[in-house]
Amino acid sequence: MDTATATISPQGIVTGWSEGARRLLGYSAQEVVGHTAADLLATVGLSDATGYALASSREWSGTAALRHQDGHRLDLTLHSSPSLDRNGETRAFLVTATTDAPKPAYDHEVVEWAFSQSSIDLSAFTKDSRGWHATASEQRTDQYTNDGDEGDEGDEGDEGFLRHIEQVAEQATPMRFERRTPAPSSFRQHAWITEMWPVRDPATGRVCGVGTATFNSSEQHWARQRLALLNEAGACIGTTLDVTRTAQELADLAVPRLADFISVDLLESVTRGDEPVAGPVDAAVVLRRIAHASGSEETPDAVVDLGEADTYPPFSPPARCLATGRAVLSGAGDPDFVRWIGQSQARSASVRGHGFHSLMAVPLRARGITLGVAVFARSRSSERFEQDDLVLAEELAGRAAVGVDNARRYTRERTNALTLQRSLLPREFPKQAAVEVAFRYLPAGSRAGVGGDWFDVVPLSGTRVALVVGDVVGHGLHASATMGRLRTAVRTLADVDLPPDELLTHLDDLVIHLSTDDDTAPEDMPYSGDFGEIGATCLYAVYDPVSRVCTLASAGHPPPAVLLPDGTVTLIELSPGPLLGVGGLPFESTEIELPEGSLLAFYTDGLIETRDHDLGIGLDRLCEALASPVPSLDVTCDAILKALLPDSPADDVALLLARTRALHADQVAAWALPADPAIVAAARAQTCRQLATWGLDDVAFTTEVVVSELVTNAIRYGAVPIGLRLIRDRALICEVSDASSTAPHLRRARTFDEGGRGLHMVAQLTQGWGTRQTSTGKTIWAEQLLPVS
Repeated sequence: MDTATATISPQGIVTGWSEGARRLLGYSAQEVVGHTAADLLATVGLSDATGYALASSREWSGTAALRHQDGHRLDLTLHSSPSLDRNGETRAFLVTATTDAPKPAYDHEVVEWAFSQSSIDLSAFTKDSRGWHATASEQRTDQYTNDGDEGDEGDEGDEGFLRHIEQVAEQATPMRFERRTPAPSSFRQHAWITEMWPVRDPATGRVCGVGTATFNSSEQHWARQRLALLNEAGACIGTTLDVTRTAQELADLAVPRLADFISVDLLESVTRGDEPVAGPVDAAVVLRRIAHASGSEETPDAVVDLGEADTYPPFSPPARCLATGRAVLSGAGDPDFVRWIGQSQARSASVRGHGFHSLMAVPLRARGITLGVAVFARSRSSERFEQDDLVLAEELAGRAAVGVDNARRYTRERTNALTLQRSLLPREFPKQAAVEVAFRYLPAGSRAGVGGDWFDVVPLSGTRVALVVGDVVGHGLHASATMGRLRTAVRTLADVDLPPDELLTHLDDLVIHLSTDDDTAPEDMPYSGDFGEIGATCLYAVYDPVSRVCTLASAGHPPPAVLLPDGTVTLIELSPGPLLGVGGLPFESTEIELPEGSLLAFYTDGLIETRDHDLGIGLDRLCEALASPVPSLDVTCDAILKALLPDSPADDVALLLARTRALHADQVAAWALPADPAIVAAARAQTCRQLATWGLDDVAFTTEVVVSELVTNAIRYGAVPIGLRLIRDRALICEVSDASSTAPHLRRARTFDEGGRGLHMVAQLTQGWGTRQTSTGKTIWAEQLLPVS
């Protein structure tokens, strides 16, 4: 039996022609498509019944006489079915023709059979006095069953479904209804999509019912849920550069949406921040628990506590996945799983108590390196893991592994920078009489990393002391290394006894040279071409306990605050200089006389400029905290940090407190000397009398020799006025000043030289000696250790 199929537009134009139609009627598609269907008829026009059926878009079966291509007549059985669009309008007619006589009753049975045997749920709904109900239905799912747990998800169950039926009938337009119901597993829901369309009376066009076709969309729903979970993982895993926090973020996301319990264990080397060996892990492996989470209200007691290490045998699922580098799906039916659980009474009791029957062990791998393993488990209330769950777990573990590796690398880099910086910062300061000091240094708690903040206390000649604080622009190892170079340079320049403004000028030149060296270094040198210009701020202050004068100079650094003995707190007004590294601009010194017991506060901008407040507010809060009475400098440091800083400061913070002391008249003796060689003997005599007053007769002879040599040099090579000063502190300091800026130099005298032995003798008899330039000339000093009383 040949069957011909054709599609005809509502206007009667042939739009489709099958191969069966060509064999039956002899016409090719090119000869028919685009022409009117009436051209194929052997008689003129259709019967009234046929015409009415086509005009009203009804389904119709009957006979018709068609003309073969060779001209003979064919009596065929025709069946026409209208194809409707979403608005119920006829888009085309599907016409089939056969040589058999029509069997309407049989066709009706086929329709009923097709309806009853459909692979999808088909229903027809009509309305009576009691409401909408299904008059014909073949439903094989519980899609309309509402058990009360998913009322919100199912749009109120049957009520929502019938409300949509009513809306389709009223608006006479197709609609879609989505429904979700709980599945036996707590991890998955069943989902359906129901297509609804109005059913019209062919004769009147009135909507007399609603047809529905329901499709099971659970797989698509689960796929969307998996994508949503992965999308959420990208946003909530790896939010910080902290290994433990990143692992816990994975655990919190996976439970309870994927597993009832999860543990995240890392290799020992990873927890230390070291670089683990690339590739899979062999044999038994020691792992340290970093994070775990449970979805039950009563959290299962983990066999391994957080922070503890455990050894996994080679046959256990975690060790197997690390050895192969691939995820392992295991459970109660796996002999290796049973054997592994049976080796530990605690683990066996936990599995029995909570009914863990399905397990996934997924390696944490990033950049080709194995970091650890995540173990997902499901209990008795959940279904077993499937392959789709394993793929999802691998995706989550992969994202977490990248976050863990980033955190590990950051931790290692930060630890190295902190180690370098702390090795470059002073741990304790040398004893000196000028000030009492206390200090604090806090590294940044943000991702910016360790910065270049630094401070120092440098003893100077004449019991003076230099107080230094600085800040290198930037963070990381380069900033720490630059800080170390600057601190060394400051100490070197301080030993030369340069005034603060001149010292900053030399330091500025050094920073410029450092920037030039970084820019011109070979490409294979570390740090070459990666950091640009170097910038830094610095505040350098020199305090003299004899005169109680503090001389300060600033290179772009915030001014220090001072608490006077009367309780007044002020900021010292400085002439601000440019940042170090700018060059070409001068630095100016500021002098201020401080009462004994004044408290100076030196700091970096991380203390006063935070996200919560600007520079002005920070300075006000610093002054308030400094004015609060506290028993010691250490307590004052802690109180200032607590008052001004958050728990995790965004920038490095250096704080240096110095309480001034003073040397009184009974500790200092000074004389003005004329430029007469005869005065040398008188200077020795005055020195002896003063030493006797101080009870230092034991060092009188040595001091006489030193005074004689230094005064003689000043008279012979210097210029008036000449002065002699003795200072008694932890050591005895002898100073001779004159108006000449020419500094003497130590040299070795030859056998027959008449001079050149004086300074050599002074250097041999004293603990140290040196020269410092002053605004009126120079001062030569020598220091002797005093006998222990």
